Amino acid sequence: MGRLVRLLVMLGVIAAGAGWWLSGPNRLDALPAEAAGHQPDIDNGRLMFFAGGCASCHAAPDSDDKLALTGGVRLESPFGAFVGPNISPHRQDGIGGWSQLDFLNAMLRGVSPDGSHYYPAFPYTSYQRMRVADLLDLKAFLDTLAPVAGVAPDHEVGFPFNIRRGLGLWKRLYLDGEPFMADPAASDQVNRGAYLSEGPGHCGECHTPRDAIGGLDRSNWLAGAPNPEGKGIIPNITPHAQGLADWSEGDIAYALESGFTPDYDSLGGTMGKVISNTAQLPPEDRAAIAAYLKSLPALPDAYEAAKP
Repeated sequence: MGRLVRLLVMLGVIAAGAGWWLSGPNRLDALPAEAAGHQPDIDNGRLMFFAGGCASCHAAPDSDDKLALTGGVRLESPFGAFVGPNISPHRQDGIGGWSQLDFLNAMLRGVSPDGSHYYPAFPYTSYQRMRVADLLDLKAFLDTLAPVAGVAPDHEVGFPFNIRRGLGLWKRLYLDGEPFMADPAASDQVNRGAYLSEGPGHCGECHTPRDAIGGLDRSNWLAGAPNPEGKGIIPNITPHAQGLADWSEGDIAYALESGFTPDYDSLGGTMGKVISNTAQLPPEDRAAIAAYLKSLPALPDAYEAAKP
């Protein structure tokens, strides 16, 4: 019996050590080669800011100034409530003290400067597709904004999801570290739309259903999903009859600019925040997103169980 107990203890120690090692942060130790000699383009950084909808989560709630990035927006989910942090260039309360490497580790690896994991409510599983140059441009743009004092409230996440170390195991399933790869069979316009949608725009984070532990079901890419905040559904935006089959590319591009659908309805809810950002993009980028969406496989709704 004593030998069995010692064996079980030894196996437990080995398992705990393996779990600790597997759940550790996977950080960039140095700037990637693509960063060498890069001169930040502030205008492109601004474009990435709006393509990514940064203000939707990081501007103060109900503030008219969408460039005062003090944080505080709550995102309700089945795992708890997540709160967008201050990402203004304030050196103590925001990210003003971050290096370029700190910023890339957050956006590409979901890791904070102190080495802790970020929750994937911060959609780094999409941002990992972004080009290093675009991310450095985005940081340069953020650095031009006014520093705003104030620390957002903590997340409200219960056990076991409050154990951030466990996110390292989750990342091994859903954070592959692969950059966006253009489809050689698609046009430059479709590839541009794919990049904006799959990377900074993170459309799949809401329009694609998730599995039981919060990973995206990529077999139903953009085919609609239960609202991650718990009420209603996020619609199918593939070119299926249940999605955007009746919308032309021009209809989609116009909706991304104006918020109006082809039947003169308006896009509301969280999509209203999205439109406030996509309206800031150049027309050719809205047209590229539309071309990409119309190029997707037509999939039926993936949220039947969530319909009222």
